[in-house]
Amino acid sequence: MKFNKKINNILIILISTLFLSACSTAKKTTGVSTSGDVYTGTDTVQYLASGVKDRVFFATNNSALTTASRDTLRKQADYLRKNKKLNVVLEGHADERGTREYNLALAEKRANVAKDYMMTYGISGKRISVISYGKEKPVNSASTPLAWSQNRRSVTVKTK
Repeated sequence: MKFNKKINNILIILISTLFLSACSTAKKTTGVSTSGDVYTGTDTVQYLASGVKDRVFFATNNSALTTASRDTLRKQADYLRKNKKLNVVLEGHADERGTREYNLALAEKRANVAKDYMMTYGISGKRISVISYGKEKPVNSASTPLAWSQNRRSVTVKTK
């Protein structure tokens, strides 16, 4: 009798566990393209020229270039070497978190890091201007991790 009662209790626990696990929700994948918290997608990317992206992305509170960012900046430098009369402005941007002053400084640092990297590939600093927009010009105005990762960027814009 005790044996049957133990088996009944075990069966009830197993069935309850199966029932509860079947009700749990699976984590939805959204197709978001990030590596860590650095955006790697192309939704917001435009092109300076065929195959030359116009922007690079950064991690939260960081101005270090990723491998993908360095590759993009090398391609931009190659493009600028071939188009010697072309000048550019590097726009630094930040996400909405943090104070206005902090984001302006961080965005300027990001743009300057991109400028310095392009200068190592032979582009004169006289051809590259830097401007910081901080959090003032988001490409995605949502308050989500995806939007923040898309807004932490440096954009290269052609000038004459």
